[in-house]
Amino acid sequence: MTLLAHDRYCDEIAHQVEQLRAVVTSGADLSATVPTCPDWTLEQLNLHMGGALRWAGTLVRKRAEENVPDEEIPRGDGPETPGNAEALDAWLAEAGELAVGALREAGPDAKVWAWSEIHTSGFWARRMAHEITVHRADATLAAGLPYEVAPEVAADTIDEWLQIVEWSQRAEPEEAASRELRGPGRSIHLHATDTAPELNAEWVVELTEDGVSWHRGHEKADVALRGPLTDVLLAFYGRLPLDSPELEVLGDRELLEFWLERASF
Repeated sequence: MTLLAHDRYCDEIAHQVEQLRAVVTSGADLSATVPTCPDWTLEQLNLHMGGALRWAGTLVRKRAEENVPDEEIPRGDGPETPGNAEALDAWLAEAGELAVGALREAGPDAKVWAWSEIHTSGFWARRMAHEITVHRADATLAAGLPYEVAPEVAADTIDEWLQIVEWSQRAEPEEAASRELRGPGRSIHLHATDTAPELNAEWVVELTEDGVSWHRGHEKADVALRGPLTDVLLAFYGRLPLDSPELEVLGDRELLEFWLERASF
């Protein structure tokens, strides 16, 4: 597993912000419920994402040694005119500029507080790139628009999710979801069917008595999820039903469903 370059993450955040803004200005109903995040409307999802970018950008700009209070995040609660697509678009644009500007200026190695075990600006560049990659999928699905993501970004998004689950097993071993994922050896294979071999877009996830581990590779497992990389990504994040025609589940489907219900941070 190799991380993308810091500038590549920054470029991707900027690109994804543009794509998310295009959803906001597409004429989509901002009051519509987001099917994959049913507690949010489309407007609330965008407020979450813009707020997250402003939060991360503030942490990095301040080289924060601890989390920052809400009042220190510039315009973190949203635009002055709720329900207005033009205002929301401008607010998102500013959020992207603040986050990307802070991340580019800091570089990947600046010391910055984070909730994870990695306390660097590089952590936030990667985290925000993947946060917006997935939430833009939520937005486009809600608006009925097509969704695409670069293969290397999709693959790294899966890598990061597995790393977070693995870390949460160590950090919170007594949490119910962490305990339930431990047990007699079981395995899951993710197999992207539409990528170049050099991307190595296959993953093996092992659930053992000691916790969750994973690696890239092609191996037989108790259950396999096969399909185009973007669809595998969305299904693995719970954004696409396993019964989708693009996907194929081979083996112990209940194990895959068990994982999807419990793998979290």
